[in-house]
Formats: sequence, C-alpha cells, structure tokens
Amino acid sequence: MAESKQLPKREEVPIEKTWDLTTIFKTDEDWEKAYDEAAKEVAKLNEFQGTLANGADQLLNVLETIHAAMRKVENLYVYSHLKNDQDTGNNTYQAMNNRAMTLATNAAAATSWFEPELLELPEEKLEKYFEDNKDLELYRHAIQNITANRDHVLSAEMEGLLAEAGDVLDGSQQTFAILNNADIEFPTVTNEDGEEVQLSHGLYGQLLESKKRDVRQEAFEALYEVYGGLKNTFASTFQTNVKKNNYLAKTHKYHSARHRALSNNHIPEEVHDTLIEVVNNNLHLLHRYMELRKKLLNVDELNMYDLYVSMIGESGLKYDYEEATATTFDALNILGPEYKEVLGKAFDSRWIDIVENKGKRSGAYSSGTYDTAPYILLNWHDSLNHLYTLVHELGHSAHSYFTRNNQPYVYGDYSIFLAEIASTTNENLLTDYLLEHATSNEQKAQILNHYLDGFKGTVFRQTQFAEFEHWAHEEAAAGTPLTADYLSEKYGEVNDKYYGPAVENTAGIELEWARIPHFYMNYYVYQYSTGFCAATALADRIINKEENALEDYLTYLKAGSSDFPIEVMKKAGVDMTNKDYIERAMKVFEDRLNQLEEIVEEL
Repeated sequence: MAESKQLPKREEVPIEKTWDLTTIFKTDEDWEKAYDEAAKEVAKLNEFQGTLANGADQLLNVLETIHAAMRKVENLYVYSHLKNDQDTGNNTYQAMNNRAMTLATNAAAATSWFEPELLELPEEKLEKYFEDNKDLELYRHAIQNITANRDHVLSAEMEGLLAEAGDVLDGSQQTFAILNNADIEFPTVTNEDGEEVQLSHGLYGQLLESKKRDVRQEAFEALYEVYGGLKNTFASTFQTNVKKNNYLAKTHKYHSARHRALSNNHIPEEVHDTLIEVVNNNLHLLHRYMELRKKLLNVDELNMYDLYVSMIGESGLKYDYEEATATTFDALNILGPEYKEVLGKAFDSRWIDIVENKGKRSGAYSSGTYDTAPYILLNWHDSLNHLYTLVHELGHSAHSYFTRNNQPYVYGDYSIFLAEIASTTNENLLTDYLLEHATSNEQKAQILNHYLDGFKGTVFRQTQFAEFEHWAHEEAAAGTPLTADYLSEKYGEVNDKYYGPAVENTAGIELEWARIPHFYMNYYVYQYSTGFCAATALADRIINKEENALEDYLTYLKAGSSDFPIEVMKKAGVDMTNKDYIERAMKVFEDRLNQLEEIVEEL
C-alpha cells in the first residue's frame, strides 16, 4: 500500500515559496523591542483626555500622537498574526499574537474617550480650529466622518460603560461560536471512497460537491439532524444577538438596527432596500438556472444538497502555480501597466505564502497594514478554483497597495463596504479572459458553471440572508419572540421563494439560519451582494472599454477612506444609490446563462 503524502513542516518549505516578513521586523527580537516602545506609548494615550478644547494645535498633536501609536500597534499585530498563521502549532508566535491583540485592545480602550470628547466641541469651534492651524485640514474628512453621526454618540461616560460591557453584550455571539465550532458533535458519514469519516464544517462543504448523490444526501441529513437537536439553543443565541443590535440602535438614537449598522459607513438604507427589491425582481433568472441544473444532473427531484456539485462533470482545467501566475498577468493586462507593476511586486517581492504546510492556517486571505506589504496567504492546489483564489486575493492586495501609496495614514484603509469590490472585479476579468481563450465548449461550460455558481452563491444567496436578517430584526423590534419554529418557518418560506419550483424545499434546510455565523455580524451579508454587483458592473465597463472606465477604476483603488464609500464608488462610475448597477450585473448573469444553455445543447 502506498504511503499517504504528508504535508511538509514549515522549515521544509522552500524560502522562495514563503512570504518575506523581514521587511516588517528583521528578527523576533526587533519585534520585542518595538512592542516595548509601543506599549509605553499606548499607556500614555489616556493623558490626552480632556485636552481637545485647548486649541487647534493640541487637537493636531493628539491626532498625530494617537496615529503614531496605532501604526506601531498595527505593525506588531500583522507580523505576529502572519507568523502565527504560517504555523499555528508554534507556541512562540501564538503567544506573540495574543500579546499583540491585547495591546490593540488596550489601545482602543485608551482612546475610547476621543470621539465623545471631539463631539463635545461645537461645530463653530471646530471650524475655527481649521482656520487656526492649516495642517489640520488633512484631517477634515476624518473629523467629518465622526461628526456626521454626532446625534448618535453618547457622552464619554456612557460610551465607556457600553465599551466595558462589550464582552457581555457580545456573549451570544461568543456562545454561538463556541457551540458551533467546538462543542457541536457531528456523526460519522460515508465519503466518496466508502470510508466512514467524522463530519465537520469543512468536510461538509467538500461532500456537497461529491458526484455521488447518496454521499451528498447523507452529509446534508446528518448535519441538519444535529442542528435540529440544538435548534432551541441556537434560536436563543440568535434572538439575543438580534435584541442586542436593536438595543444598541435604540440607545444611540437610531430608528433601527439597520440604520445604525449602515450609518457606520454612511450608507443610505435605500441601498439595502434596492438590493432586495432588484434581486427579488430577477429571481426568475435563478429559477432558470435551477431548471438547467436539474436537467444537467438528470434528477427527478433537485434537492438542496444538489446545488454545489458541478453540473458539467469533472473539470479538465487545472493550473499549477507557475501557469496560474502567467494566466493572472494575461487576464489582468487589461488593467494597464500601473496595475501590472503591482502584480510584479507581489510575485517578485515575496508577498505570497504559497505552499500548504503542517499547521498552516487553512483558506486564503490578504493582510497587511499601512507600513507593510499587503501579504497573501494561500494553500495552493492545482485547480481552477485556486486560480480564482489567487486572482481574488491579488485584487485585495493591489487595492491595499494603491490606497497606501496614494493616501496618508489617516485615509490609508478602506471600508468593508468597498473591500470585496476590487477582488471580485478581478474574478470577473478572469472569467472574461478564460472564456475568450477557451479551446473547447467543454472548457467554456466549466468556466460558465464556475461563474454562475459564484453569482448564485454571492448575489442571490447573500441577499436571501440579508432579507431574512432584516425580517428577524423587525420582528424582534415589534416584540415578536424569535422561537426556533418561527425562525424555521420563515427561513423555509424565503428559501423556497429564492430557489423556485425546480428545487425541493428539502427537509432540514429550514434550519440553515442556525449555522450561519454572518448572522452575528450585524447587517454584514448584504455587502457581499452589493460588492459583487458593483464589481460586475465595473468589470463590464472595463471590458467594453467605456470612456474613462480604467481611469475611474484606478481612482477607486487609490481613494482609500478619503471620501464616504458611496462617493468613492460614484467616482469609479457606479452609483450604488440607484438600481442600475444591480440590473447591469443581472444582465451579465443572464447573458452567461444564455451562453451555457446554448453550449450544453451542443455537448
């Protein structure tokens, strides 16, 4: 019997396939010295409390001192978390990462007084500060970002009390995480090879992609049987979290939890309403796609456990890392020489940690801070999916690079609302490139299947989540108990509406609300949908070479947080306060659905 292939230890990975973190700190000893210095600076931040009324020069001094300390804390955290993620079994970096997180918490606590105190300054006094010290002008938008929600910020004492109660208020989220990730026990199921394996969250996703239908069905039924047994506990954590959001909104004088959540990024509520409205108006497209899936899988009944397996069959499209690198350059060449230069830095300057090794954190991400490279973690396997992952994460890193090299520190990051747009634009450009260069209808079908499933999972599915989440908050605000049965009944209805008559409302799916961690992130999920639609519209503009499309896109990448997110997107050529960008995305989905329907008739 052949021995199973073992993952390499971290020290066995060739250095050229790892990220270079020496550009942050050359040694761990340097990190320790920087930690001691930053800790001393953080400890002094409380001393500035009560001084903002002392004039323009003092306000500028406080801002610069806080930012200088925060930059050091961020560098410490990024280095320690990257080191920890490259080998989570390394106790040294576990401890360093914990210390960095504690220091970041201390820094947040030491500056929690700043915003309430700033808001105590009358508007006319703040304006006089800008006249008295012209260097403050740099911070005008940052201050405006705070004062825009002036009516919703409590006194420093009240905000401090709420901050101290954070662990208590977040208790339902923490309980859910522990229950869902640690304490929940799944049974054994049979995998594709006929082996008995312990079901887990990660394995569940793999089994739903199995070509063997009985494997998918068993995994689905086993998973939801467990959630059914714990549904009342999950309903309790869910309901408590919703009530917390409603309570904090009321306390801060917002008219709803949604109003409070979207106000953090100055997003008008109609953005959320318009998304749900337009997606609902286009559900017929998802229903068509489900009909096609049912036809291609050749099943009498299409169940919820049939939605993740490829409709086309085994993919013949595989890319090793070198091929993926070349394809990335070719696919993104349309973004011009300035963007290509950043890609070159990513590959040549070791921003990317490529190889899966023992103890390495799973998945993929882009991470960094203002003073570091925008690093990328991968766990590479030769596949079409991993090519898309590479292009996606490079979108994040390029966005970060352009922002940090064109904005001062105070605006050197971007909001969550904008975060997924650059990465998904890259995915759309890759899809167009691969379709253009496909050498057979089979390859085109694979690429279209990948794109349409991504659109289904991001736009339609996340909007489904957003609609259910908003309903739950409104019901709780009206005093309706969110019992397990009530939540399940509604979720089943919404799920049935979204997937349409071709899909059975498979027993168990009504419990899906119980296992979605994003429901504990307070109106987060809608941003996946809006981001994907905005990215589709941007990519479509670039592909069709519309006037100023590329220039507008680069302007967005370089903007950071120098303006409100909605305004940044307007400069990029997408007005997210109206429905046009969502309808344009739906048109792209429909065109590619038409393509796939035509191709499969010829296969």
